[in-house]
Amino acid sequence: MKSFPEHSMRESKTGNIHSTESFGTVDGPGVRFVIFFQGCPMRCLYCHNPDTWNAKGGSRMTADELLELYEHNKTFYRNGGITATGGEPLLQLSFLTELFEKAKERGIHTCLDTSGIVYRKERQEEFEHLFRVTDLVLLDLKHSDPQGHKDLTGQEQAPVLEFAKALENAKIPVIIRHVVVPGLTDKREELEQLGRIIAPLRNVKGLEILPYHTMGKTKYEALQIPYPLEGVEALEKEKASEAKKIVLETLMNMRKKKMK
Repeated sequence: MKSFPEHSMRESKTGNIHSTESFGTVDGPGVRFVIFFQGCPMRCLYCHNPDTWNAKGGSRMTADELLELYEHNKTFYRNGGITATGGEPLLQLSFLTELFEKAKERGIHTCLDTSGIVYRKERQEEFEHLFRVTDLVLLDLKHSDPQGHKDLTGQEQAPVLEFAKALENAKIPVIIRHVVVPGLTDKREELEQLGRIIAPLRNVKGLEILPYHTMGKTKYEALQIPYPLEGVEALEKEKASEAKKIVLETLMNMRKKKMK
């Protein structure tokens, strides 16, 4: 299984940060300070942040510098907290852990938005360190089928499912996220399989089925990168709602069968 380099260094205590958002409302509970980490090994066909791919890009920042930015507006975050997203935050595991440690020292709710793609069992001790200071995970399940996952993201599915199991073992609350893309992740059998994947995970507290959109297309143009889904129209919200029903019905049926 392919391994990925750790792009933060314990000695320097800095991470590569793409940008921050002061008043995020869609990346965890409440109003949140959202930190976009630089670097991602995935190449999702529908990615709307291609400017975060390069692990060497962004600005070098310390955890203290990021938390100072949080403090500027902390009165707005009373029912929120900090969310680490990207890019893929787990590429900078040691820096992410330090950031969350310092956030918890200040009583700040911590949320991780991740695909879990860089999880490796041989680094379990490092991940457990992160788990101890993580309050919530938004887990992006890209595709329910192994080959479909590789075609969609360029990466194997197995580490993602192993990460999901590790989160369950650590009893960390998880909200599953899944983007429904016409022609790629919208088939009934794919949605049913997603329900079967989620059903055994007892730490799942929510499910967000998100409709594919084309808002990131302009970033590809600015970076002079061909847009992979040219011609694919944005998914209607009603169809995303229908997809969610299919996933939930399968999930509930699976759990009912297990109880018999």
